[in-house]
Amino acid sequence: MEQEYIITIFSENSKGLLNQVTTVFIYRDINIESITASESSVGGIHQYTIVVRSEREKVEKAARQIEKKIDVLKVYVFTPEEVVQQEIALYKVAHNKDVEKLVREQHVRILEVEDDCIVLEKTGYTNETQALFELLKPYGVFQFVRSGTVAVSRYNKELLEEYI
Repeated sequence: MEQEYIITIFSENSKGLLNQVTTVFIYRDINIESITASESSVGGIHQYTIVVRSEREKVEKAARQIEKKIDVLKVYVFTPEEVVQQEIALYKVAHNKDVEKLVREQHVRILEVEDDCIVLEKTGYTNETQALFELLKPYGVFQFVRSGTVAVSRYNKELLEEYI
């Protein structure tokens, strides 16, 4: 049965690795819902956070294949319950009183105010950032962008430290 999985990959920051990782998912017919890459809490090590929706067995096989890549140190597969996850969405919307009221009700951060538009930031789950987008549509959304999911495990320390 398909379900959502969050895959965390720890690696050296090497050219072409992201391409190698995404190719594994392509060959296994697994669609990537979101992907982010950043420095990890361990110096010199980068972390990829990849969200997929597939069967557990297919995801586990892909993770094992990715872990065989020379620059990859460790790969973890989590369910949404095993991580704390969020994303950031930015909205550029028409500037009017109704939008300002909605901003206060939705606990949205205002990043920039211009004469004709406002840039807003919402942090939350995908369904929350999408819901705000739907609420803002009638007021005129000029631009909308959402980051990929970022996640940390619910464990007390960095799992990679146990591996190293």
